[in-house]
Amino acid sequence: MCCIRRLKGWTLQNKMTLQSIKFELNSLGNPEKKKVLQYFFKTGKGEYGEGDVFLGITVPEQRKIAKKFIDISIKEVEQLLHSKIHEHRLTALLIWTYQYKKADNERKKQIYNLYIKNTQWINNWDLVDVTTPKIIGDYLLDKDRSILYTLAKNDYLWDKRIAILATFAFIMNNESNDTLQIAEILLRDNHDLIHKSVGWMLREVGKRVSQSAEEVFLKKHYKEMPRTMLRYAIERFSKSKKDFYMKR
Repeated sequence: MCCIRRLKGWTLQNKMTLQSIKFELNSLGNPEKKKVLQYFFKTGKGEYGEGDVFLGITVPEQRKIAKKFIDISIKEVEQLLHSKIHEHRLTALLIWTYQYKKADNERKKQIYNLYIKNTQWINNWDLVDVTTPKIIGDYLLDKDRSILYTLAKNDYLWDKRIAILATFAFIMNNESNDTLQIAEILLRDNHDLIHKSVGWMLREVGKRVSQSAEEVFLKKHYKEMPRTMLRYAIERFSKSKKDFYMKR
């Protein structure tokens, strides 16, 4: 029986198919880690990750599998992304990031379009944060960015997080205008995950592009910013500056 299982596993691992990726991921499931992840990613009733299903697999393990199956078709990756299992979706997105990095312009466009088409499946903060800058942000570096403003104005939580996280690629390219403009759109959003992501990107503007540009934004808006957003934004400031912004 053991030998049959090994043979079956070996066969699936070498077919480079959607089924073989699921087989490998499912075999790595860890019940104890599953419990921790389902709590950490807020899968309970009424929480932002309600109903999400975890296997209990670490991100390094998923990266290893994603790299192994980098040659799978991008359409099969899309099918994997449609899984109810969180690690299937993250692995699918990781494969796209690795494929995108090696792709020519036409293939990059295909991956970008599929990503935008499937945001309903990119539905937790790790899925967004790990992959959006590397695909959406990178693709839009030299293109019209109006799609981000559309996403930022959508009601869907993850579209809004995608919009602001995509600008991380611009920040890394020494640009801050879109980050600041999208941050302004999201300023009064009522979700903590948007407060955190906007504050994070503002902090990165100050760290990597211009602290003065960040402070121009803060001086205009700090009195109305949610406290969590403000705390994230000023995390690297001196104590005296932190005190100034927090005492409003």
